[in-house]
Amino acid sequence: MKTQYYTATSLDGYIATEDDSLDWLFSLGNLDNSNYPEFISKVGALVMGSATYEWILRNAEKVADETGSSWPYTQPVWIFTSRKLPIIENENIRFVNGDVRHFHPEILDAANGKNIWVVGGGDLAGQFYDAGLLDELIIQIGSATLGKGKPLFPRTVLSPVLRLVSVNQMGTGMAELHYKVDKSILGEQKMVKP
Repeated sequence: MKTQYYTATSLDGYIATEDDSLDWLFSLGNLDNSNYPEFISKVGALVMGSATYEWILRNAEKVADETGSSWPYTQPVWIFTSRKLPIIENENIRFVNGDVRHFHPEILDAANGKNIWVVGGGDLAGQFYDAGLLDELIIQIGSATLGKGKPLFPRTVLSPVLRLVSVNQMGTGMAELHYKVDKSILGEQKMVKP
């Protein structure tokens, strides 16, 4: 069981524009050229922040076109939020607020031996990292720059905490980098928010 941050970013390190748009991403890649089907088959539970959840709600048609369903997850999902958000009826969604360490055992239990996917955003993934709970980062880098936006991973992580495991070209618009978090070194370094 691993807790993995699996996401896409622009070449200059943004996962979305300042207004949470992902339009820049859809022209770059295709799920058929990615490892997403294999990745999601090993996921037993998901976590996401409120901005990611709201993006899915606002873009239900795009999500359905890309994945076949406006809510594409059959696994249980934890939404970390401090606000009241719209509820999708008949889906296995929990709204929570607080320290990720408090909820991690419950999420692990629900994952039932499979991996946990930190869908986004970057700060939520950073909270799992800060708590020593993040095992891997799988980052798909698109051949586009945004100039500004929502940062990929707003933390300072110094070498050699992230160990590059693999690099994979995805068509002509993206490359995937897979990193493992070396927790033996992580404890020796001070984790700092920029």
